[in-house]
Amino acid sequence: MFRPLALAALSAALLAACANAPAPAAKPTRLDGATLDLAILETTDVHSNILSYDYYKQKDDPSLGYERVATLIRQARREFPNTVLFDSGDTIQGSVIADYQALVKPVGCDTELGIYKAMDAMGYDGGTAGNHEFNYGLPFLAQVTDTAMNVDGVTARHCAGPRFPLVLSNVYSARDGQPIFKPWTVVTKTVDVTTASGQTMHTPLRIGIIGFTPPPIMDWDKRNLDGKVTVDGVMEAARKYMPQLEAQHPDIIVAILHGGLDTAPYTPQMENGGWYLAGVPGVDALLLGHSHTEFPGPRYAGMKDVDATRGLVRGVPAVMGGFFGKDLGIIHMTLRREGDRWVVQKDASHSEVRPICPKKGECVAPDPTIAPLVKDTHEAAIAYVNTPIGAVDHDLSSYFADEGNMTAIAVVNAAQIDYARDELARSRPDLKNVPILSAASAFRNGFGGPDDFTDVPKGPLTIRNAADLYFYPNTLSAVKIDGKGVKAWLEKSATRFNRIDPAKDGEQSLIGRMPGYNFDQLQGGITYTIDVSRPEGERIVDLRYKGKPVKDDQPFIVVTNNYRANGGGDFPGLKGDAVVLNAPDGNREVVIRWVQSKKTITTADLDKRSWHFAPVKTKGPVTFVTAPGKEAVATSLGLPVRQLRDNGDGTAVYTIDLSRR
Repeated sequence: MFRPLALAALSAALLAACANAPAPAAKPTRLDGATLDLAILETTDVHSNILSYDYYKQKDDPSLGYERVATLIRQARREFPNTVLFDSGDTIQGSVIADYQALVKPVGCDTELGIYKAMDAMGYDGGTAGNHEFNYGLPFLAQVTDTAMNVDGVTARHCAGPRFPLVLSNVYSARDGQPIFKPWTVVTKTVDVTTASGQTMHTPLRIGIIGFTPPPIMDWDKRNLDGKVTVDGVMEAARKYMPQLEAQHPDIIVAILHGGLDTAPYTPQMENGGWYLAGVPGVDALLLGHSHTEFPGPRYAGMKDVDATRGLVRGVPAVMGGFFGKDLGIIHMTLRREGDRWVVQKDASHSEVRPICPKKGECVAPDPTIAPLVKDTHEAAIAYVNTPIGAVDHDLSSYFADEGNMTAIAVVNAAQIDYARDELARSRPDLKNVPILSAASAFRNGFGGPDDFTDVPKGPLTIRNAADLYFYPNTLSAVKIDGKGVKAWLEKSATRFNRIDPAKDGEQSLIGRMPGYNFDQLQGGITYTIDVSRPEGERIVDLRYKGKPVKDDQPFIVVTNNYRANGGGDFPGLKGDAVVLNAPDGNREVVIRWVQSKKTITTADLDKRSWHFAPVKTKGPVTFVTAPGKEAVATSLGLPVRQLRDNGDGTAVYTIDLSRR
């Protein structure tokens, strides 16, 4: 009896000791001390530029196109042992082929969208929705993404969509408050790691992804979204859903934001909340977009807690891979296994943006698998845009839209005014005596590259010319404001220009950082002068309507688009509450029908140039960049412009004599 009792007593003693002792350390695994080199590949703002083709000029354009990014993706996969591929949105809209599949001949439920066919051919691991995903409405978005959204106007059905998950955490159904897409998901990849002993082994890597879109979509696409969905700020959504994602214990978390970087004080409406999102605990990598620029890159040099060379935002590896299929973003990430988890080695991680054209005329070849996927749609889109609609008796261009060439803009403004006058006469007879103005901007102003200009020669006009004149699929809107509001609108537009110092030696750049699509130019009997020697907010002088000074309380209706009328561009007084007309028709369609009604557009059909620069005699040249060899265009328009030098990259530097009108 002695031995069993002794053993029982010893066991009891040992159990008691264990109860008071610290838990033993986790048993080492074969992965302890292992390292993992991971390349996170990113596309963003492709805008359905599937092929390297300019539908407006009807020619190949090797400077853009997803088919060439696909080549970079394949190269990166050969270069790096472990890769994942994500897209940061603004994917389904923005090209002729996109509009054709959405508006002209909408794809059926059983047909996958062309851009998703191309992306599926490259094997994406996930993506998110940008603001332009909502341009064609929620029923179309639900269909082409095969997403069962519980929102008004959407019928639940299974359709042909992308073969990769789309996540979006900050847009919710107004019916039930639930996200219209999955807010997050976890994808698993098999990766090769190097063990502490130097061996290579395969292991699964669980990657959590969470997506965000710009909160101002509720303003920009109010007609499509109002009453159907609600939106959170990116930080509010992150606080809501990051704990859920972390509870799944992914190895790393990648935040996919269709937005850029802004260090201004945070608000739930912040358009570019990436800087704040990088500070959310648990985010290991950040994919950016929306800003149509590159990160890392010089635009972000000097930003607080941002390494614009290595590509770190508040210590988090981040990348923004350009736009229009011009670049591939890559985060090179090193991870080390510590116990039961992978830890990002931030000091050993960095980002880069690889262009499809490292040098002018030296572009990678298109991937041969992409073009055949959209061959029929591409040919049908070309046939459509070549449909004749009328003619014009003079050239229309945007090469010097910032310097006073309103030939292309004047067509849009004339069409918008005529449309609004007819519509308001029916729907708002109480406004019949209110003067109608129109605002338009040159969407194609060189931002997208040296071929990104409107250039419509006199002669026959086709639908592609109308699309060249009005690039985006906006719908027409009109707002009622007063003379003070008109001036504020024009002051905001005039921030397009840098302040010019007349006494300064050397060159001064005329154009500032505000994008050209926000440089609205008003017509309809209005005239004004822009004095670029003055500070912002004080540049609009001699503002007149039909020759008489505009009074602050004088009422006006200004025709524009849904983006601007509902707050796009952050113009003062334009937040959606001043709208008096929300038209069902797109601005482009308005232009097409106007041209068809005129048959041949003459200068008599259009308002003359409505604005000039105030005379300023400068010591040094005032310069700007546009396409080379266009000095004769400026001369024919009476603009005091001459070319200084050809940059050799498809652009040239010009000077404008501000002392002359």
